[in-house]
Amino acid sequence: MTDQANSGLFRATSGVRVLLADDEEMVRHGVRMILRHAEDIEVVAEAANGAEAVRLAAEVRPDVVLLDVRMPVVDGLAAVEPLVALEHRPQVVMLTTFGDEENVTRALHGGATGFLLKDEGPRELIRAVRAAAVGDAVLSPGVTGSVIRLMLGGNSADADADANADTDADTDADAPDSRVAGLTDREREVLVMLGEGLSNREIGARLGIGVGTVKTHVGSILGKTGCDSRMQAALVAYQAGLMR
Repeated sequence: MTDQANSGLFRATSGVRVLLADDEEMVRHGVRMILRHAEDIEVVAEAANGAEAVRLAAEVRPDVVLLDVRMPVVDGLAAVEPLVALEHRPQVVMLTTFGDEENVTRALHGGATGFLLKDEGPRELIRAVRAAAVGDAVLSPGVTGSVIRLMLGGNSADADADANADTDADTDADAPDSRVAGLTDREREVLVMLGEGLSNREIGARLGIGVGTVKTHVGSILGKTGCDSRMQAALVAYQAGLMR
């Protein structure tokens, strides 16, 4: 094995740059072999824990990080926020063998682009990487139910937090309704479509605008609502009562 491979780094690519983080070497090998079949995707670095993933991401500036939920030292859930806080922010997709609601909630609130079960087929994995690279949300059917429950009502911890917020004036400014108040009518339209799970291309086709314009609207929505990802924005759309 070369020194480059030992360091977790691989040759650069002009396509979608992927950092793969999983503590099981066989899993990393399997995912890498699948992605190798896509000419526009290449794994440029591998990590065995969350801390290593953050360090390598700062160094190699990947477009997408495939991040295992459970890893030693720093697990994937704890690594999401420092990853999305990087100057060259990657899209983070969580990889897991099961999609329990607590993990889904933490990952999406932390800024992850999506959640992918490890038993998804090769085509689904490649499609998910491509979708994440352009900023689209990624969600396995196996975790859709958890996300819908989160969007429609949240878990008990969220409900308790909302109840406490009603008696705490300092948190009123962070309520979803106040976050959408500054959006333009067109941005509200786009936000609703994010809540529906539409891609940039699908939003553009429905509104009769270009994908570049959609990206501009999405960026503005994320900035105004204080969200780190499309999935977080979708949660705000539901919580603010826009999804009727």
